[in-house]
Amino acid sequence: MAEEGLWNVVLTRQAEKAIQRLPRSILHRVDRVFQTLEENPIPTGSKKLSGHSDLYRIRVGDWRIVYVLDRTNKTVLVVKIAPRGDVYRNL
Repeated sequence: MAEEGLWNVVLTRQAEKAIQRLPRSILHRVDRVFQTLEENPIPTGSKKLSGHSDLYRIRVGDWRIVYVLDRTNKTVLVVKIAPRGDVYRNL
């Protein structure tokens, strides 16, 4: 479901802090995911989280990126980047 035009990827403060702590190998993969999200906010491999409207997650190895789509402003808001076991707490 590719949508027309580029999307703006914005990180919350929590996501920015998580990026600073990521291993370099994961950081490069996360950066590629952000580039993909700019072109297609729901790429192959992303899943909509049940119980939330417009909340999605995408896997990067054992890490998860959780994001919200603001379709009106064409913005992807990255809410959380965390290891698989911790990412879904406090959403």
